[in-house]
Amino acid sequence: MPDIKTRDTLKGTIKTIDKSAVAAERMKSAFIQTKEKAEHSVDVPESSAEEYASNRLGSGIDRVSHEAIHQFDKQGRKGVQATKQNIVKAKDGIQKFKEKRAAQSLQKQAQAAAPRKSVSQSIKAVEQPKKAVKESARSAGKKTIKTVGKGSAKTAQKTVKTAERTAKTTVKTAQRTAKAAQKTAQATVKASQRAVQAARAAARAAVVTAKAIARAIALAVKAIIAGTKALIAAIAAGGWIAVLVIIVICLIGMIIGSVFGIFFSGEDSGTGMSMQTVVQEINTEYDTKLQDEKNSVSYDVLEMNGSRAVWKEVLAVYSVKVNTDPDNPQEVATMDESKKQLLTDIFWEMNEISSSTDTKTETVITETDDGHGNIVETEMTVTHTYLYITVSHKTADEMAAQYGFNEEQKEYLAELLADENNSLWSQVLYGITGTDDQIVTVALSQIGTMGGDPYWSWYGFNSRVEWCACFVSWCANECGYIDAGVIPKYAGCVNGVQWFKDRGQWLDNSAEPTPGMIIFFDWADESGQDGLSDHTGIVQKVENGRVYTVEGNSGDSVRQNSYPVGYYEILGYGAPAY
Repeated sequence: MPDIKTRDTLKGTIKTIDKSAVAAERMKSAFIQTKEKAEHSVDVPESSAEEYASNRLGSGIDRVSHEAIHQFDKQGRKGVQATKQNIVKAKDGIQKFKEKRAAQSLQKQAQAAAPRKSVSQSIKAVEQPKKAVKESARSAGKKTIKTVGKGSAKTAQKTVKTAERTAKTTVKTAQRTAKAAQKTAQATVKASQRAVQAARAAARAAVVTAKAIARAIALAVKAIIAGTKALIAAIAAGGWIAVLVIIVICLIGMIIGSVFGIFFSGEDSGTGMSMQTVVQEINTEYDTKLQDEKNSVSYDVLEMNGSRAVWKEVLAVYSVKVNTDPDNPQEVATMDESKKQLLTDIFWEMNEISSSTDTKTETVITETDDGHGNIVETEMTVTHTYLYITVSHKTADEMAAQYGFNEEQKEYLAELLADENNSLWSQVLYGITGTDDQIVTVALSQIGTMGGDPYWSWYGFNSRVEWCACFVSWCANECGYIDAGVIPKYAGCVNGVQWFKDRGQWLDNSAEPTPGMIIFFDWADESGQDGLSDHTGIVQKVENGRVYTVEGNSGDSVRQNSYPVGYYEILGYGAPAY
């Protein structure tokens, strides 16, 4: 009976069962991989809080901490989302699997019914002489077909139920896996947050340690500066070695951000300003306020007295106050707009300009000739308005008391103002490095002094005189140049010119002077120039074809001026043999 075969049907059933098992196994494997992916979806790049702090301290603890928390949370959420998506895909796959198995089951039942009909028709078509054989064959065929059909259908139903149970179990396993993955991700985020908090604590400890180290280094730098002072003093010509030493100290000062960084603030750090330019701007502001006082009232007589704070003391107070501020300490080796404002505020806290007026009625006696050779005295009563301008200043010690400096801050202040640091201050304020320019340093330190009392009284006068020459002589005496015979003591400009000419140290106005030379002027008045000196000062520098000077009695104060090289009112220069 070649038409009745059961092996192929059984093979088909067996293959169908194997495929469902394989599919279930693959889905299980996929969910296991999903679980592993979710568990490893959050990665902490740092192995410890200390490593985290050391890697992130330079770029800002707060920014990195918040970013780390955000990334941990973001990656954890991604892992959970991926798990949810895999669960949805698994459910869709199971539904499709059910539909496919139902279709296959119906197809198998139809295939099983078709052979039964075919066998019946074949038995009827065969002509057999014996009815028993026909019935036996028909009966046997029906039993075989019934057996095969029922067995195949039951087997297929069992296969579908087994696949359904397997799919349900897989879905439940996937759900448990997803929940476990979500809990793992949440635990990872919390662990990451704890790691960040530990990192912040480690960072704060690192900052405290860094400050302690900085203070220790500051003490070392003080020793370096002390040793360097002797070296700078030994290199009188200010050669490349001195420059190298200054650069090294500057780098150390900038790194530690100590009060000694002020010694290296004379250069532009990229902000378009330096300590020198800011000091010049404040000096200009000071001169403007003085002029405003003069222009505020009409007067017949002007009397000015007093002096302003020395710039060295202003900068020393600024350095200690700004660098050691307990609330907002800042380095003082560079200059910017905010630091400029701080320095300006301190300058005006240390200096004050005040003015007053007074009216005086006086009797004046005049003498005239009556035309007959007789002298006639005439008494006249006149009223004059006097304008008194006074400049007063506070010392560094007074500012230390006003700001409430502690003992350490006072120690820093004293160290900055020590006399052996004068050459460093000259470099900061005026760009002067050589000892030949010592007189320039002294002169620049007096800018803003009005009335000339310190100079003409030192010279020996009991009342005010035209004091430009007294100022030059006073500066020379401060440097020891008068006793050394390098610069004369003179109160009259004509005498000073003659002294240099007698020694062959005179240059006319066509020369280009050098810092420290003594400049003499011959003003062109209504009757022209007479070839005699009317005014004197000290050459600060020559730059871009202009001569920069420091002059006493310029508007009754010490002031900086500039003129073109070869200017017609420059009479000439005295060239001291420093």
